[in-house]
Amino acid sequence: MKGILLACLGVLILTPDALLIRLSGLEAAPLVAWRGLAMGSLFLIAASLTGQLRLFPRLASGVGMALVLAQWANASLFAPAISLAPVALVLIAVATVPIWAAILSRVLYGHPTGTATWITIAVVSVGIVIAMSGKSDIAFSATALIGVACGLGVALSLALSFTLLRHNPDMPLLTAVGTGSLLAGLTALAITSPQEMASGTTWAIAIASFIVLPASFYLMSEASRHTASVNVSLVLLLETVLGPLWVWVVIDEAPTTTMLTGGTIVVATLATYLWHLRRRA
Repeated sequence: MKGILLACLGVLILTPDALLIRLSGLEAAPLVAWRGLAMGSLFLIAASLTGQLRLFPRLASGVGMALVLAQWANASLFAPAISLAPVALVLIAVATVPIWAAILSRVLYGHPTGTATWITIAVVSVGIVIAMSGKSDIAFSATALIGVACGLGVALSLALSFTLLRHNPDMPLLTAVGTGSLLAGLTALAITSPQEMASGTTWAIAIASFIVLPASFYLMSEASRHTASVNVSLVLLLETVLGPLWVWVVIDEAPTTTMLTGGTIVVATLATYLWHLRRRA
């Protein structure tokens, strides 16, 4: 339950992230540069202060490099996804995290997934299909499909990160996440400029980069130390509903009826699953 509570707090902090990205007015490359450099620097400073930085050589292992690569992909793909596709569609794609987490835990570590978890994943998948099936004013253009594909890439990289952290407690969390984020920021910086990075709404991207992202990802990553990666991934589904609601309220990018219906199924299923976990505990 400690892991579940940490994950819930992290996800609640994360929910306005998509809104802040939209309010920033920046293109994908300067967004990734901002977010990656800020989050990477903060995590590596924290790693240095807590003594984790001396564990950097552990990242030279296969698990360490996979963890860094997963964080690099996560930090690199979310901002382009939001800039290319409607927020609701991107977050629905990200909502496939628990499916990937269950598969990766089984394939990489032979970790069995309980019946209740598989039922939850199945019902959530139905909710996702319903949310994406509506005929609405949101055009499913080639650009939007690329954005959704980036969202799926975020889901896979998050699931891999949570799974590796869960099964490898010796990995230095702050150092790994900081290194991957910093690499993403430097990669984006190579294809943008300081002028482009300063051209948007600075306060919005600063809040997202220095507060929302570091706090939420630290809490979710730490949560994966205390509970199964599938559970952390399921809690992350809260962003699928709450993220578009922030965007809807502030900038009037309204989700469709089918998106709301599918989102309701996701949240209700998640609430039932968490109640089931609490009763067992």
